[in-house]
This record gives sequence, structure tokens and C-alpha cells, in this order.
Amino acid sequence: MNDEDWMREALGLAREAGASGEVPVGAVVVHGGEIVGRGFNQPIGRHDPSAHAEIMALRDAAKRLGNYRLPGAELFVTLEPCLMCAGAIMHARLARVVFGARDPKTGAAGSILDAFAETRLNHHAEVAGGVLAEECGQLLSSFFAARRRRTELA
Repeated sequence: MNDEDWMREALGLAREAGASGEVPVGAVVVHGGEIVGRGFNQPIGRHDPSAHAEIMALRDAAKRLGNYRLPGAELFVTLEPCLMCAGAIMHARLARVVFGARDPKTGAAGSILDAFAETRLNHHAEVAGGVLAEECGQLLSSFFAARRRRTELA
């Protein structure tokens, strides 16, 4: 499978998040050519501000692999990671992060700041952005447009 195939898996999870009323962001952790962790946004439903898609996928992968470190693993996420998620990604020692849409409000992989390029930090993951960006971005735009319409009608 290639980056687009893995991102399509993350998009499926993002759709699950959206269907449950959460911001539609999904993530998968891939290691050794297979998905070892899956997650989607759940902060509302779990009453947990840390329950972002990336964190949920990292938790799933760490549990499945029996290690909080995930060297050699890659994370595919539909939206550019925020600073909290970037920190968790670095602590997990992921080799690579691939994201879809940029996040001009909280993106920490180049949009607002680039945590992954900070040379003073002790771990650096390779980062690639823009994979299926249009599809990832459209999913988010549609979600927020529908939310605004519901608010206007209420």
C-alpha cells in the first residue's frame, strides 16, 4: 500500500468521527506494512480534551505492540497535527508523519509553527503533508458548514 491508501483508511475513520458528531479527523499508525493503531476524534464523547485522532491511534498502537515507543512506525492523519499531538508523536518516536489537510488555526507541522523542525528537541520525525488534502479538507469543510446551518436554524 502507498501513502494515499493509508490516508484513505484514515479518512474512513474521520467519517466515523463526523457521524458521531465529532470533528471528522481520523488517523492510523502503520508498522511493518500493517495498521497497528486506529483512532478518530472523540474529545466530545469521551469528555477528554486529549482524545484527538492521533492520540487515540497512538494509544491503540502502543497497547497492541506492548510498547509506548513506536520506532519505525508511521502515522497517517487527515488533518495536520496540533502541538499536543506533535508532542505525543515525538514522545512515541514515530519515524514519519503524513497528513492530509493543513490546519491554519492550530497546525504544528508548518502552518502555525513547525514542532518537528525544532532542532533543540531530541526526536525528529519525517513529515509529509498534502496527501489527499482536497478530500480531507472537503470532509472538514462540509462538517463545519452543516454545523453552521444547524446553528442558524436553531
